[in-house]
Amino acid sequence: MNTQLHHVTLDRHTARRIENEQQALDVARELAERFALTASKRDSERLLPFAELDALSQSGLLGITVPEEYGGLDVSNSVLAEVTAILSEADGSIGQIPQNHFYILEALRTDGTEEQKRFYFDRALAGDRFGNALSERGTKTVGHYNTRITRDGIGYRVNGRKYYSTGVLFANWITIFALDERERLVMAFVPNGTQGVEIIDDWDGFGQRVTGSGTTVLNNVYVHADSVVHHQKGFERPTTIGSVGQIIHAGVDLGIARAAFAETLDFVRTKSRPWTNSGVDNASDDPLSIARIGQIAIRLEAATAMVERAGRKVDAAQVDTTEEKVVEATLAVATAKVLTTEIALEATNTLFELAGTASVKVDLNLDRHWRNARTHTLHDPVRWKYHVVGNYHLNGVIPPKSGAL
Repeated sequence: MNTQLHHVTLDRHTARRIENEQQALDVARELAERFALTASKRDSERLLPFAELDALSQSGLLGITVPEEYGGLDVSNSVLAEVTAILSEADGSIGQIPQNHFYILEALRTDGTEEQKRFYFDRALAGDRFGNALSERGTKTVGHYNTRITRDGIGYRVNGRKYYSTGVLFANWITIFALDERERLVMAFVPNGTQGVEIIDDWDGFGQRVTGSGTTVLNNVYVHADSVVHHQKGFERPTTIGSVGQIIHAGVDLGIARAAFAETLDFVRTKSRPWTNSGVDNASDDPLSIARIGQIAIRLEAATAMVERAGRKVDAAQVDTTEEKVVEATLAVATAKVLTTEIALEATNTLFELAGTASVKVDLNLDRHWRNARTHTLHDPVRWKYHVVGNYHLNGVIPPKSGAL
């Protein structure tokens, strides 16, 4: 076997080791408090969060899903989703950037070799960041790929062009998803800066503006044989790869919804005027506004509870990876994703509905919450999650094995 895993040289981070789940939540809250102070400025001026991602690396949070046998904490997926929500409430972009990192670590746990697990899990514990070169434009569907990996002596070469490469700008490792000669999907790890890799900062979405989700060009990139994981295997049998990835996305939307709700409460209490015919002196005493706030709060609580329940289902499926357990996790996470998508959109719309015309001033930049929610919730269509859940209950159809479920 090629020994690239033992000879790659990167700047080592000095990440702390998080000892328990409560500490993980506390560290996330500490970071979130700092990130929130400059989130609006980053969005309005499109300032990429390099320093913030370094702080995230050093915090130890990027290693919290590493299995215990490889030196990690192996946190519950409920905690992982809540950590994501905490960070996303402060800054939706920063909350989304590590999603691919954790998805990749789960795929590695599922199908990596022992040598690969030891090496890459150690890098995650050191604070290394893994970015994704997965999605492409111009293919028949988002599940089709033109990027190819072909044999070249004892290694491989990769050629292709990726878009929506969230996190690659900030990554130490670029994880390239490509089809081999037998049309099997693999993921190949290359250090950032590898010859033939070009990262273009051309993401121009109106929301999640500083996720760095631009283009990655792969021009005859050399990949060592021991850096390739057969990702296709993760969808040929029941696994939790999709559920882990999806519950993190639910956490992002939940955090954005919380941010919008907090802004609504503050604005209505301190700045909004009551409606002429309301008969009250303060906007916060308007009975219709009070009821609307209650409605959002209840739905936020329901979404939070469902994310926590779904996380426990994913935990159970990781321990006992049977089709029954994996289906339970898949359905629960799909439900959580539906609820968090809907509350993110509802809460961000309600912010302006209750705060009033004064809330749309450009210098307040409150629209970033709606823009972030509208952009991130497009990641995969919630309408198909309704179909998957309904088809299972009505017709007994097992959900498809997919990274989007």
